[in-house]
Amino acid sequence: MSLKERIIAESQRLGIDKIGFASAEPFTELEASLREQKARGYTSGFEHPVIEERIYPEKTFEQPKTIISIALAYPTKARETVPKDEKRGMFARASWGIDYHDILRDRLNRLIDFIQTEAKTRQESENWRFAPQVDTGELLDVSVAQRAGLGFIGRNGLLITEEFGSFVYLGEIITNIEFEVDDPIPFGCGDCMRCINGCPTKALLGDGRMNAQRCLSYQTQTKGMMPDEYRKKMRNVIYGCDICQLVCPYNQGKDVHFHEEMEPEIDTVYPKLKPMLQLSNKEFNKQFGHLAGSWRGKKPLQRNAIIALANLGDRSALSEIFQVAKDDVRPVLRGTAAWAIGRLGKKEAEKWLASLQELKEQEQDEAALLEIEKALEMLE
Repeated sequence: MSLKERIIAESQRLGIDKIGFASAEPFTELEASLREQKARGYTSGFEHPVIEERIYPEKTFEQPKTIISIALAYPTKARETVPKDEKRGMFARASWGIDYHDILRDRLNRLIDFIQTEAKTRQESENWRFAPQVDTGELLDVSVAQRAGLGFIGRNGLLITEEFGSFVYLGEIITNIEFEVDDPIPFGCGDCMRCINGCPTKALLGDGRMNAQRCLSYQTQTKGMMPDEYRKKMRNVIYGCDICQLVCPYNQGKDVHFHEEMEPEIDTVYPKLKPMLQLSNKEFNKQFGHLAGSWRGKKPLQRNAIIALANLGDRSALSEIFQVAKDDVRPVLRGTAAWAIGRLGKKEAEKWLASLQELKEQEQDEAALLEIEKALEMLE
């Protein structure tokens, strides 16, 4: 077998679900799009900041020849039933199980170790170089994967594979080893616009790009006040968004369970919302620290939990929410809690108007004050 064939065989043994080999030639076809996105303010700020390094692999890796792209498929349905005991939030499926960055890095590093053992001489092994990347690296994972033949980039900007739809994690290895490359997969959405029509915030532009600032997944990861227009639309999802995936025809019936470390714990990925409001840092790290969705820390998830309680109409949470509005040291949480009281307190409007008026008199933060004013208007 050729080295490429041996790598493919080893990838299957390591539990890598798809693998492909792409040229490390510059991704010049992306330049105009990336610059336009940045100029229009459509980027999230989470991307690698230097556009040239996203386009030209040689900017960050000396003499790149090939990029090995891998995909791991993740589950879309929990094995257990979600209890109906009290109101719960939800993490998007890509944040189920152990943080996918750790899983992918493990597979990439093990694959590199294997390739090193396949060198014919010590000198060849010493000359071979590798740079593994997950989505925190310079390259666009979906563009590499599409060029490597793993799938095509759909209208929603996600890689869509034949076997697993878009429910895959992607990673890659840049190397100075030259391999025979695989054929790219052509666009396969045809005239379908389901993801575009299904996106509640109209974040998708229709050509595989998006206004990331309008994406609910982005909004759940911000640390400030969530703009009003997104609050009801996030429903009870406290991290991420799956809507453009769930409506996609390529994803219908897709649900694989290949990797035990990706399997969700119900109480973690469908957490009870009320207890989240008073979590200590230690409790937060114990319950959520292993998830990809914990990377922004406790505050965004607690803010989102308050919004979710309001969206679910959980009036039983009003006392807990009031405690946050009254005592929390973080203005974002105080303001969001006040807004939630405005949504939930209408049946006892006089009681909560008095409570909000009390909060207004002691509040010093302008953004939190604005939320209290909104809540008072809702109740008056």
